[in-house]
Amino acid sequence: MSFPHPAHPCSRREVIQAGAVSLLGLGMNHLSALHAMSAPAQAPRAKNVIYIFLSGGLAQHESFDMKPDAPMEVRGEFKPIRTRTPGLHICEHLPNLARISKKWSLVRSLTHGSSDHSLGHHIMLTGRSDAPLGFSPAKPQKSDYPSMAALATALLPKRQDNLPPAIVLPDKLVHREGRTLAGQFGGMLGAQHDPWFLEMSPYHPKHYGAYPGYLFHHERGFETDPALKFQAPHLSLPQGLSLDRVMDRVSLRNALEKQSENLTRLAGDEAFDSTRQAAIGLLSNRKVHDAFSLDKVDPQLLDRYGRHSFGWSLLMAKNLVQSGVRMVQVNLGNNETWDTHQAAWKNLKGFLLPPMDQAVSALIEDLDASGQLKDTLIVMGGEFGRTPKIKSISTTALPGRDHWGHAQSILLAGGGIQGGRVIGETDKIGGYPISDAQTPENLAATIYEALGLPRETIWKDFSGRPHTLYMGSPIAGLI
Repeated sequence: MSFPHPAHPCSRREVIQAGAVSLLGLGMNHLSALHAMSAPAQAPRAKNVIYIFLSGGLAQHESFDMKPDAPMEVRGEFKPIRTRTPGLHICEHLPNLARISKKWSLVRSLTHGSSDHSLGHHIMLTGRSDAPLGFSPAKPQKSDYPSMAALATALLPKRQDNLPPAIVLPDKLVHREGRTLAGQFGGMLGAQHDPWFLEMSPYHPKHYGAYPGYLFHHERGFETDPALKFQAPHLSLPQGLSLDRVMDRVSLRNALEKQSENLTRLAGDEAFDSTRQAAIGLLSNRKVHDAFSLDKVDPQLLDRYGRHSFGWSLLMAKNLVQSGVRMVQVNLGNNETWDTHQAAWKNLKGFLLPPMDQAVSALIEDLDASGQLKDTLIVMGGEFGRTPKIKSISTTALPGRDHWGHAQSILLAGGGIQGGRVIGETDKIGGYPISDAQTPENLAATIYEALGLPRETIWKDFSGRPHTLYMGSPIAGLI
């Protein structure tokens, strides 16, 4: 008996066979719902999604939810500035985003229950507020929920040119202790659906920020490292395969015979086949080659995005969606770069907000000018926000803010979203939502809807069990 691909939406027969419903208990309304599950995918509101992830946790008080009337121990050192949207003020160190505020909107009330980095990453990368059974902060596991990028990889229609539907760049998210953070991969969906990782930004346990011009250490401040550079993309393949081994199998019959047993053990025939097809798609697509070639970019365009890793990453994300990649996750800073426990105002002002402001505003303006912003949803957020009260981690360190899962601000633009809107509100100290609270599940649903994935979509884990894709509702008031 043959089975459908584990990630494909279920037909009526599959749902019944899986035990999700009982045929004898169905009424006409249930049959209508089942028919919808097998219906063709709805037309996407957008064609693409760029998910900008700020690992470490962006401080809402120092960015998009300032509290200038709060006590000094809450409001911090930065001043608010007006935007082009009447009544909307944001941080003084985000002047470019303030200038184009009518092109983006905010959700100030996103909330979840974890203030732990590892679980917070898992929550915001998978769009699931609960921890999976047996969750480990030390390493990714097969029991983790699949990331949104992995689900996009599995569920979006395959292209004839074999381009992967989802790509993550410029690197995997790694803690300074060297452990790879969970929530970035296929997890329960299966490693064959891991998104593609374009490793262009070398990880180093002591480096943060947008190198070279904004390279810094949280404690020591500005640093230089001539060896740290944005290198040619390295295609990091799922299941431990290397690109050389994949291409050997593509080009050499004898390599196929010699390595067949080993490769099958590592990845399985299906996983290898999808990996090979994606590799060929990337390597043979001229548009993708050009997207990787920063030396072909107009110098003035590079200057607008910024000649630093944040600028290069978002410029490459724009090029990739123009090449046909449907979802690009861009990690702006590794090693929990935005974890501003100490010297928060010095580091945000000097090394974090300026390159982010420059690169994100350039991306929004570029897509708008080309007419592609309406087809591309941009989402920017981190794993959580920061505490309302300013803290010091030691008697000698400059102050900052601790982790805070209860409230964070999310920026959204494009994909049919009306600019200049603010969804939700936090209390007087920016600690908890007091109106229109939103969950990671709602944010994930907003992304899935933009990509045209039907609300009835079911995905199957590696053991064949069905799971609902939409765990929340798209955020209301943005469209």
